[in-house]
Amino acid sequence: MTRSLLLVVVVAVATMACRQNDDPEGARALFDRVDAASFRTWRRAPGYEQRRKSTAPHGGAVDIYVNETIAGVLDAKKPLATWPEGSVIVKEGFDGDDREIVAVMEKRPGGWFWAEYDGDGDVLYSGTPDTCTGCHASGDDFVRAFGFSK
Repeated sequence: MTRSLLLVVVVAVATMACRQNDDPEGARALFDRVDAASFRTWRRAPGYEQRRKSTAPHGGAVDIYVNETIAGVLDAKKPLATWPEGSVIVKEGFDGDDREIVAVMEKRPGGWFWAEYDGDGDVLYSGTPDTCTGCHASGDDFVRAFGFSK
């Protein structure tokens, strides 16, 4: 095996091993719940009134939806230190017209629960994966796409 091929294999295996899936059953239940709630009928996040190009790891274009809890905070336009428990954000990532991923954040007692799914809804990440928290740490209470009163 050539060195470059060996390096590719090692990187691929390491990447797969980094998929932190702490609570796949909880993630499955969360997906079922937001899907049953017809999340695509929820309000779109500020700045995401229609599908928007993205350079983030969630796809070349994204749709972002927020539940009534977040919508209420946005309507109140009062600065907060954290999003309230019960906040849910759903982001769909696309490559062209093909849905590649669905990412869901739910604010629970003690913090955010993250889950990411492939385009078919199979769980890839769940819990508080380092890959999610590391990137989202720069946002308002871990929400990067929009702020509390924007």
